[in-house]
Amino acid sequence: MDFSTTYLGLKLKNPVVASASPLSKSLDSIRRMEDAGISAVVMYSLFEEQLTHEAEALEHYRSYGTESFAEALSYFPDAGEYNLGPDEYLDLITKAKKAVNIPIIASLNGVTDGGWIDHAKKMEQAGADAIELNVYYIPTQGGLAGGDVELRYIEILRHVRKAVKIPVAMKLSPFFSSLANVAERLVKEGADGLVLFNRFYQPDIDLDELDVKPGVTLSDSNDNRLPMRWIGILRGTVKASLAASSGIHSHEDVLKLTMVGADVTMMCSALLMHGPQHATKVLKGLEKWMMEHEYVSIEQMKGSMSHKSLANPSAYERANYMKALNRFQVLV
Repeated sequence: MDFSTTYLGLKLKNPVVASASPLSKSLDSIRRMEDAGISAVVMYSLFEEQLTHEAEALEHYRSYGTESFAEALSYFPDAGEYNLGPDEYLDLITKAKKAVNIPIIASLNGVTDGGWIDHAKKMEQAGADAIELNVYYIPTQGGLAGGDVELRYIEILRHVRKAVKIPVAMKLSPFFSSLANVAERLVKEGADGLVLFNRFYQPDIDLDELDVKPGVTLSDSNDNRLPMRWIGILRGTVKASLAASSGIHSHEDVLKLTMVGADVTMMCSALLMHGPQHATKVLKGLEKWMMEHEYVSIEQMKGSMSHKSLANPSAYERANYMKALNRFQVLV
């Protein structure tokens, strides 16, 4: 049984990768993830705010609107409140590379190209096998055109791509008006992989305090439907690795996303809820299913249910929308 797959040019022992999460903040957790069978670890994100806290470009986003609401600054944490500073982050990469035998993928999270270029180089020098760029950007200005938002992603990638030789992946939002076009442009600019998708954590309202509060809602398997659709559509149309992120909890989830074309499936919420050992359970379930259905390798099934592979590709398109609604009406 061959579980191996290739992601960002890296040969991995299986398609189960640990997504960026607090689990990668310590060597002990990284070792536990390797022991559980995880094939690669994406490090906890190093935030742009830690790198360019004083930069004029970032200050615009930090203070936007505060001339009207001075208390808005309280929503932006001080640099010291982040989990790991830049130096500690780089040191952890170096130690992790010595401690484990699986690839370590660094993660940068931000909205401008600010200090990313210099620190991308330092991550490469620290031993990172690849870099994941997570552009967590929510445009709120009505005068900002969609093309300008897309250009922000492309410029960040372009600058980092020129700065490092190791593979670079872009973690994308699903909210582009033409995702397929953005994907193709990013690959053309040098993205070695695309991670679908970034989960934008939504605000909530505290009815007692009458305040907007931040919060994290962990995913469940239903959340993998969106990346499932788009990976299925992009498989075979872009020449880059594809990673499924959001809603990967079970071996069934891994199988489904692999069949639509994912090279790897990234776990976060499942590992936070059940611990790194959950990966062992998933891999055992994967092996059992493949044996029962006479699959001998991950590559054999990869992309077998993609848009290009199906006899009826409309399952990914509008026809499936109409069929789903009609079926629901019949059931009720």
